[in-house]
Amino acid sequence: MYELEKENLRRFSGYIVQVLRPSYIRVFLTAYLDEESIERILSEEKSSVSSAAQMLLERMWQLEEAGWFQAFLDTLHHSEYTGLYAAVSKWDFKELDDLQPFRRLLDRIEPSITKNMKPRELLAHMSDCITQRECEEIRAVEDQSGCVAASERLVASLRRSDKPWFKVLKMALDTCSQKLALQLLEPNTDESEKCVSDDEENMGTMATVRFEYREEGESDEGLLKSINEISLTDRLSEGAGVVAGVSERAEERKLREYQKELATAAFSGQNTIICAPTGCGKTIVALAICEHHLKKFPGKAKVVFMATKVEVYEQQYKLFIEHFSKDPDVRVTGVCGEMEVCLRTVVESNDVVVLTPQCLVNALQDGQLESLQVFTLLLLDECHNTTGKHPYNNIMNRYLDIKLAGTAHTLPQVVGLTASVGIGSFKNQQEAEINICQLCANLDTRVIATVTTHIDELRSYVHIPEKDFFEVAPRTSDPFIRIMSNIMSNIEELAKKVYNIETLSPIVNRDYGSQKYEQWIVAVQKGCKLLQLDDPEQERRVCRALFNYTEHLRKYNDALIINEDARTKDALDYLQAFIEQVRKAGYDDTERKLTAFFDAQRDQLQHLATEGQENPKLQELRFILEEEYRNNDQTRTVLFVRTRALADALKKWIDETDSLRFLKPGVLIGRGRKSSQLVGSGMTLTSQKGVLDSFKSSDQNKILIATSVADEGIDIPTCNLVLMYEYVGNVVKMVQVRGRGRAAGSRCFLISSRKERIEKERQNMQREKVVEKAIASLQSSPEKLQAKVDLFQKNDKIKRHYMSLSPEKPRVVGSYKLLCAKCEKFACFSHDLRVLKECHHIVLDRSVFQRCATEPHHNPKSFGGITKTQKMYCKECKHDWGIIASYLSIRDLPIVKIDSFVIQNVETLQKQWYRKWRDVTFAMQEFDLTEITPESWGERE
Repeated sequence: MYELEKENLRRFSGYIVQVLRPSYIRVFLTAYLDEESIERILSEEKSSVSSAAQMLLERMWQLEEAGWFQAFLDTLHHSEYTGLYAAVSKWDFKELDDLQPFRRLLDRIEPSITKNMKPRELLAHMSDCITQRECEEIRAVEDQSGCVAASERLVASLRRSDKPWFKVLKMALDTCSQKLALQLLEPNTDESEKCVSDDEENMGTMATVRFEYREEGESDEGLLKSINEISLTDRLSEGAGVVAGVSERAEERKLREYQKELATAAFSGQNTIICAPTGCGKTIVALAICEHHLKKFPGKAKVVFMATKVEVYEQQYKLFIEHFSKDPDVRVTGVCGEMEVCLRTVVESNDVVVLTPQCLVNALQDGQLESLQVFTLLLLDECHNTTGKHPYNNIMNRYLDIKLAGTAHTLPQVVGLTASVGIGSFKNQQEAEINICQLCANLDTRVIATVTTHIDELRSYVHIPEKDFFEVAPRTSDPFIRIMSNIMSNIEELAKKVYNIETLSPIVNRDYGSQKYEQWIVAVQKGCKLLQLDDPEQERRVCRALFNYTEHLRKYNDALIINEDARTKDALDYLQAFIEQVRKAGYDDTERKLTAFFDAQRDQLQHLATEGQENPKLQELRFILEEEYRNNDQTRTVLFVRTRALADALKKWIDETDSLRFLKPGVLIGRGRKSSQLVGSGMTLTSQKGVLDSFKSSDQNKILIATSVADEGIDIPTCNLVLMYEYVGNVVKMVQVRGRGRAAGSRCFLISSRKERIEKERQNMQREKVVEKAIASLQSSPEKLQAKVDLFQKNDKIKRHYMSLSPEKPRVVGSYKLLCAKCEKFACFSHDLRVLKECHHIVLDRSVFQRCATEPHHNPKSFGGITKTQKMYCKECKHDWGIIASYLSIRDLPIVKIDSFVIQNVETLQKQWYRKWRDVTFAMQEFDLTEITPESWGERE
């Protein structure tokens, strides 16, 4: 029955799957398919509409119920699939086949045309090819995610349209005067355009398109626009979007009125702090200031733009390159910490340099740059960091020393950009004003530029999310906590039998599963390393035992912290990974006793991980996410968490939760090098970009789980829901995190089981208002601001002068032993150490290989001419000592890290432990290639 219809459906399935969206004919699905099949098809549609349509057809080929084919036709007609209805009714797909060339054209130009359309204007003229339902969905996307996202949704609808849409689209674009998009569809419209490349001559086309610099979620007007002539070939190459070209007819760039207000003081040459909300286009303002400065001082201007993080540097460098690519006379380059370049040469041969501030600090310290006077404009992104020992403050201290020296000087203009100047701690407006004045003094500015005149325009573009709080009660009872606490108590008792550990730290009243307990462990471990007993052998055994005890206590404490915020399963996975590591390393009697505690409780812990009470915070989080996506399936969420371990745990939880799996969470963490059993060693820039790009796609990640790497500087695509999961900081962090929600109607929720965190965030909201009043007060009294800035600068100058008079303690010449910090086995003498490039500490004594074990490095790579090849461990206890590397043609260089050792004076036997090499008190010689001879550096034993 229906064999002919089924055969024809198979025959023409290629056309059908290009058009049909199963969710639009749900009436038919409900009438003829079982619930499981419907669920699988609709679930597949979220990732691939065509695959879902193919699944539907395959299911229809199995139908035997009378009347199903006519019901399918009726549903197509009722659902406005008029073209598909006609094709299937007559089994004539010629009209659908005629749409194929237009679909291919749309595929090629999509990256460009979506940035040059205003879909809301077009929809009124496209009812002949876009259904009412699709129109409503496109409008909803524009409201939630902005013009470009809505354009992408419109293109997707056209691509799947079964109606002759091409002429309708052209007429709509022409009627709405959207000429740039129209020219992409009709590249021969302007016959006066001439092709300049071979490829363009072959194609016979030339298009004029709009080049926009924008942050996601902004209106269709863009943030900064110009008209550039570029070839269609160039625009379509490698799937690129809009590529900037060179045009002598480029229109004058146009800032919004509130952006002009922010830039006014800087345009006049004044040192300025620009303080405006996240998402308002501060980088665009910086680009305009930079361009204005270059025009004001042609041939003389030297501009440096600084970004605090490498991730942000990459993002901003790309913006500067794109912005100035139309002007061949402006030379732009970028430098970050991973590059080995001479900054003096870079500055001399470029007009604009984008860099991370430490690069500039290093160049000033080692004499590559004589002073900051080589620049004419300093732009400091996230300038609220200009405090304490931050590289920004180091740079500005040098600036102020020149300025206050009383000699003739020509210093660069300084412009800082930030979302908030609410730095430091303060209880009232007066204290907030003092902090702001200190920041102004550090940046040598007496102007704080905010939006006041054009505040209504700013509010129309920047949406401040509504804030709400979800206080969650902790678990009523948790056997996992009891088991962990019992094990930790037993370990402490074992440690006390070896040595009275209470004497090694002054910290008392420490609770298991707290930061205070972690601080106690750090203090005890430091005390262990410096312990001195009469019997050296006993001392070594005691130190190693105490190190093992405290390391296990640290991991159980970590597990309790994970259990508090995530699942018991995640905490148990963390512990099991650690226990397996212990078994593979120096597995001595002490460690056997310690792992026995865990093994004795393993079955019960496993039961709790699978059958125990669910974390109430996760229940609340699940409820929020289910409700938000039920009400709006186009919701985009950024979920902020405190640690990488928690980010990984919450990703696993979402992936393993049936009702949330469709969110396909992405994870965005920093690039730090510290490894973890849970999350590896951080993300590369490429990985971060991939996650952000995936988050932009409507068919990919609907939620982004992020650590603090995402709360400052990185341009996260527009989202309408920000969730702070036990994530609370200061006023600046609150403003930046909240600013991730840029779409109209965005909301920001704090989820916490701790009253003090919720109260702290409420206080931050009040402090933000205090900061706003403090800024207004200082702006209304420029004399007061000037006086305080001058006073702070003079006082700070006196402090720096006093510090410079304090002589550094010279490093002593003496003999010291480096002992393993875990087992106190001898490693080498201090006189065998050599310093390479001021940061790498090499052991020249080849006998060190008799006292260490090595294994291939899991991440071998080169940096500064040094190539990591192996990891280096204590042969006795497997404690990490450092790496084995090659340098130039020299192989097998042991490079040690100081915090892995205890330093013992050979004469006095006194011990010291250092966290950084810069803190050591003994002298070390520079690395000298002449010391490396075939006799002294043969093959290692």
